[in-house]
Amino acid sequence: MGPLDQAELGTRFTYHTPKEGQPEKYQKLRNMGGELALSFVEHCPASRELSLAVTKLEEAIMWANAAIARRG
Repeated sequence: MGPLDQAELGTRFTYHTPKEGQPEKYQKLRNMGGELALSFVEHCPASRELSLAVTKLEEAIMWANAAIARRG
């Protein structure tokens, strides 16, 4: 990753039309995240901690998909 120059900011704040093969990668990551989230819910008591774990998992999947969209 380069410095926060105009090109980098353009990459971060521009819509990236999916390229061939990317939608399948996005879906695979979402499916894996969904399975892990279900496992969290099955094994953890309902709590603030569980909610945070699921939220952080959502964030991780979002950022992984952003990496594919922006750099893939």
